[in-house]
Amino acid sequence: MKKALAILSFAATALTLSIGAASAEDKVLAIVVKGLDNPFFEEIHKGCEKWNAENKGKGYTCLYTGPASSNDEAGEVQIVDDLLTKGVAAMAISPSNAPAMANLLKTRKPTIPIMTTDADLNKEDAALRKAYLGTDNYLMGVQMGEQLQKLKPKGGTVCLQLGNVAAANIAARAAGVRDTLAGAKDVASLTGQNGWTEPAGCPLFTNDQIDLANQQMTDTFTANPKLDAFVLVGGWAQFAPQAYAQVTDQVMDRLKSKDLVIIAGDTLPPQMDALKAGRSHAQIGQRPFEMGYKAPDIMIKLINGEKVDEIQFTGLDTCLPDNADSCLAK
Repeated sequence: MKKALAILSFAATALTLSIGAASAEDKVLAIVVKGLDNPFFEEIHKGCEKWNAENKGKGYTCLYTGPASSNDEAGEVQIVDDLLTKGVAAMAISPSNAPAMANLLKTRKPTIPIMTTDADLNKEDAALRKAYLGTDNYLMGVQMGEQLQKLKPKGGTVCLQLGNVAAANIAARAAGVRDTLAGAKDVASLTGQNGWTEPAGCPLFTNDQIDLANQQMTDTFTANPKLDAFVLVGGWAQFAPQAYAQVTDQVMDRLKSKDLVIIAGDTLPPQMDALKAGRSHAQIGQRPFEMGYKAPDIMIKLINGEKVDEIQFTGLDTCLPDNADSCLAK
């Protein structure tokens, strides 16, 4: 309990300092992410900061914030609540727990424009936000499944590593993977469809914890020495390069022979290094910088009452060993 309170206190202090640092004349465009400890979200931060650098003196400031830890769902909801109380011009949220965030928005009934980025609300709550900017997460899962099918056309055992249980974007990716491998829609679990089966103990939920993600991989490889494939629908384990290298060292011979295949989400620098080193076979990358850079302009349009597309996808990059030096969008 004390740790949770400390995290909330840290996040609240950072939020106050960030709002106070903005020009008194500027209206605040807030981007709230799942956690400041995740390097994926730091790319969104960079996009936000580039927007600030290019739009000085134009009356708006992009504010990047979130809880200290990516597994602090309550902390993220509290930050959004605090922002609504303190007053911002508009907000772009990446909800860690989609139902919990929706409940807050239903309770607060904000009058400012609310959009989502990176992760969306669940379909039944979509009316609570004006727009979504980010990845087509189902398609991301489909592309992961397609790459796995190419490498393992006869199927096999596959373990999916997911993030937070209530994160809509992660659930959509998992659905895309399963549907593609099964050749059918709305597959809750792989139980032999097209030769694919999820072993006992899978899927895994990391709660966005990098250390837990690596430990889960180690435990899964130990418990399933003949596992055919491991799919990280997000890049958690790979965000700690040394730990991930130690995990994959134990199965390096199987990775080289493609007896065991690893497919992973995201294409941050340490992940691309892992791909080039043969520690994964495909990386399906999102474009988080673009999310942070484009969100402020969408928020301004919403403030001004301009029409915007409700769904705006930022695209995907498929990176393989043979195109690793040229696969990323410039």
